[in-house]
Order: sequence, then C-alpha cells, then structure tokens
Amino acid sequence: MKKLLAMGVGLATLAGAATVSVPAMAEDSLYLPSLSYRTGAYAGGGIPIANGYADYFAMLNARDGGIGGVKVVVEECETGYKAAKGVECYESTKGKGALVYNPYSTGITLQLIPKAPVDKIPVLSMGYGLSAVGVGEKFPWTFNYPAGYWSQMSSILKYIDSQGDGIKGKKIGYIYLDVGYGKEPIPLLETLSKSMGFTLLKYPVAGKEMQTQSSHWLKVRKDRPDWMVMWGWGAMNSTAIKEAIKIRFPLNKFIGNWWSGAHADLRPIGAAGKGYLSANFSGVGTSFPALQDVIKYVVDKGDSKVKSKDLVGDVLYNRGLFNAVIVAEAIRAAQKLTGKKVITGADMRDGLEAFDLSTARLKELGLEGFTAPIKASCADHEGGGSIFLQQWNGSDWKKVSDQIAPMTDLVKPLLKAAADKYTADKPDWKTQTCK
Repeated sequence: MKKLLAMGVGLATLAGAATVSVPAMAEDSLYLPSLSYRTGAYAGGGIPIANGYADYFAMLNARDGGIGGVKVVVEECETGYKAAKGVECYESTKGKGALVYNPYSTGITLQLIPKAPVDKIPVLSMGYGLSAVGVGEKFPWTFNYPAGYWSQMSSILKYIDSQGDGIKGKKIGYIYLDVGYGKEPIPLLETLSKSMGFTLLKYPVAGKEMQTQSSHWLKVRKDRPDWMVMWGWGAMNSTAIKEAIKIRFPLNKFIGNWWSGAHADLRPIGAAGKGYLSANFSGVGTSFPALQDVIKYVVDKGDSKVKSKDLVGDVLYNRGLFNAVIVAEAIRAAQKLTGKKVITGADMRDGLEAFDLSTARLKELGLEGFTAPIKASCADHEGGGSIFLQQWNGSDWKKVSDQIAPMTDLVKPLLKAAADKYTADKPDWKTQTCK
C-alpha cells in the first residue's frame, strides 16, 4: 500500500473564465479540461495539439460510447501559452469534476505542481515540464510520461555518440528558448559534458529574438560546433533552421527536440530544410487504424476543428492524440481499480500509476508501432520512454532510427537529486512510499 503524508500549503484562488461555458459536469460523464492555446505566438503548435486531443475522445464517444460506457466531455480553456492565464483556467474548471490537467506549457506546469496534491487532481505534462516529477515517491500527483526532458536529451546525446567517432572531444551547441522550458535540460547537459567528454556551447534565444537570430548564428559560425541541438518552440524553430542554412551548417548534424520538429516548422522551408533531424515519440501519418477511425467517426462528419483532413496525422496532431490515449488508458485503469465508471481526480491519479500501454495493448488500440510501450508505476512517473529520430526529406518527416532508450543509469540519480532539491525547502510537501 502507498502511504501519502499530509501536506499543508496555502494557495491563493485565482478567478478565471473558460472559453466555453458549460454547466457543472453530470454524474454520468468524464470531464477533461483542455488548457489550449489557439491564439498567441505559439498557436501554430497549440492548434494541432488541441485538435488531436479532442478528436480522439470524440472518436471514442462516437465509436464506443465513451470509456467504460461513460461519455467524455472535453472543455477547452484558452491560455495563450501564458502561465497566469493557465492558472485562471485551472481555477475556473477544477470544480467541475476535472480528472487531470495537461498544461502544454512548462510555465503553467510549474504553477500547477503544488496545486495538484491540495485539490487532488493530477497533472500530466506529457514529455515536458519539470523533469524531476518522474520520481514518483516525491511527486505523487504529477506525471510526465513517456519521458522527461532529461531522458530525451540523454537519448539525443546517445545518438550523437553513436555517429562517426563518437561525442568525446566534440563541441555540442545548444540553442534554446530562454525560458523555463529551454533552461530545463541545462543541468543534465552540464553534468554529461564532463562525464562524456564534450564541450557545451550555449546559445539562449530570448522570446523577442525568436525571429531575429542572425547574431546567434554568426556566433555559431565562429564557434564551429560539431553538432547543434535545439530546444525551441513556435517561430523560433523555422527561424533557426533558416539561419543554419544561411551559414551552411550541415542540417544532418542539427537535431531538434520533440517540440522542434513539427510539420509547421519545416513546411515553410520546404526542400531547403532537407536533412534536418528531430526527436519524436509518437507516430506520424494516418496509416494507423486508430487514426482511420478518427477520420471516419469525427473528421469526415465535420465534428473536428481541424481545417483540412490533410493535417490529420501531422506530428503535433498525433502528439495531442497520443496525449489523449494516455489519459484514456489511465481512466480505464482507474475504472478497473475502483469498480466505478465515473471516477474522481484521486482515482485518476491511481490510474496514472497503474496503466500498461504494452505492445499488445497498442495493437488492440489500433496504434501498433506508433510509440514505445509505457509501463506506469508508483515509483516511476516518467516511464523511461524511448525516442526515435525523424528527418525532413524536403516535403515530409521520415523515421530514420530505431527506438533510442535514455541513459537511465546516468539520468535517474540526477533526477532523484533534483527531486530532493525541489522538496528540500518544503517541509510539508506530500510524498509517498512505493513498494
């Protein structure tokens, strides 16, 4: 049995209004607030994510009558990718029976982490946010399946080390959005630069500089790194790739993280971007039976907000859909654990620790080969998921590597140290004991 210790944290309640007004959720539904951003500087990424997330649940409602015979209600609240607005959305929706929050912003995630144990509503920051929340003993209410930023970075470095004569003695350039999201992997990079023997070169990009990076890339040209790794988002990504092309940096040695490798980033560049690499953890395209069902039951019937059927299957649409898959599987696990069809946020937390997205289960869901399996547990809220690399061929993304597992033996001790540091000045922080 898991023992949860008591926590007392004073939190201010912020008022806010959701973009869609709905009544308090009925007792026979599963309520999922969606913190979306269809406006603002990052709308190009936020829109397909929100569409994929909503469409998967709409498909389950239309095809299966929901989950366990209970319909799913998805309510969007517009955040504009702003932390303050994200907290407002949280406060305005949490009382409606919210089961889980997917912030889609590291800034919003950091604000919600201390709220989750108080309100007993888990936070799932799928592949982003605070890497340390992967340590389930210290963060019972927060999850970042299938992998956190530190694990992802370790897989990218592992790939680089497998190329040519390895990473030792090389210069690795790191260009990143100069906010919490971009800074998150730096402690790991600094540690691994020593143990793996590479030189780390950092190129921070302020939000106001996302579309004016010429000075950053002039410095790259002067420094002559052997590889570049990017932690970008929105307009920063395509701008960086265009600047790399200008200075003739080899694109096959330029790797973006999984938020720096969307169709929206490369379509404006087209053939000139051929060779650029990025990490990914969710399948691309519509060849999967589950995607075909989304098209059949939702898109073709005009029940999707996606502007064109051609956009279904894009990287970020499928990313949002995969987020919905994890949530749906956790709901099923919670229903099985409790024997209840309509669950609570506390039940959902237990479901997020109990689901098993195995290879066999992925096949049953119509997602065979879509992603690496995830085995949830009390102690591991990250899942240690593998990534793969995809490469732009001038018109589309193509998978170019096998699954690359993270360097868990190196990352886990660092995650535990980071978790200890986060909670050190919080004597009433709620933890749990895992068997």
